[in-house]
Amino acid sequence: MVQVHVLRVFTDAAGRYGNPLGVVLDPAGLDQEERQAVAAELGFSETVFVDDVAAARLQIFTPTMELPLAGHPLVGTSWLIAQETGRPVQTLRPIKASQEVASFVEDGATWIRAAVADAPPWEHVQLADAAQVEGAAVPGPGERWQMTQVWAWADEAAGRVRARVFALAAGVAEDEACGSASLVLASRLDRALTIVHGQGSVVRARPAGPGYAEVGGFVAHDGVRAL
Repeated sequence: MVQVHVLRVFTDAAGRYGNPLGVVLDPAGLDQEERQAVAAELGFSETVFVDDVAAARLQIFTPTMELPLAGHPLVGTSWLIAQETGRPVQTLRPIKASQEVASFVEDGATWIRAAVADAPPWEHVQLADAAQVEGAAVPGPGERWQMTQVWAWADEAAGRVRARVFALAAGVAEDEACGSASLVLASRLDRALTIVHGQGSVVRARPAGPGYAEVGGFVAHDGVRAL
């Protein structure tokens, strides 16, 4: 039996919304095919398997593939390990990433700092306004926007953005709150952003020097699920 912690990452300040995440803290005995099967059964945009809690060494799976880097899985896993061990996490070690990922807490939110080059190959499409973002149809197979964050300024002067992510190429029709796409967007725009994502999740992202960016937010725990 596999015990899966179910989190919501990038909630708003009231603990609402957030992107569901599965985290398995004791995946011993699960091979790669079995991990992929667990991720597919859960159906979340990502599921994390932590092979070494003390070292925060982990793997990230979508329902169809493994990723080297993903924002909401790393933010959520950092938060969960800190809750379980009573110690803040300073370094995460996704085994497919080119380098370690820093983690820290700021104003109650959990953040990561990562190499932009390790993020999936996101396309960014700027739309005219928030209404167009909210009204965009979820693309089907073979259509446009297969790995795309569509976004618009809600308040450009304040750095507030409205966004949604479509990632059918990774087995996810729509991602409620995508940290890696937001991290890349902040890097490309070279400014700090507060992104209202999906149904109402809140992602904070900012550049962090050449080749790096940070993403952070709040996390809620929705219990443990047995598979």
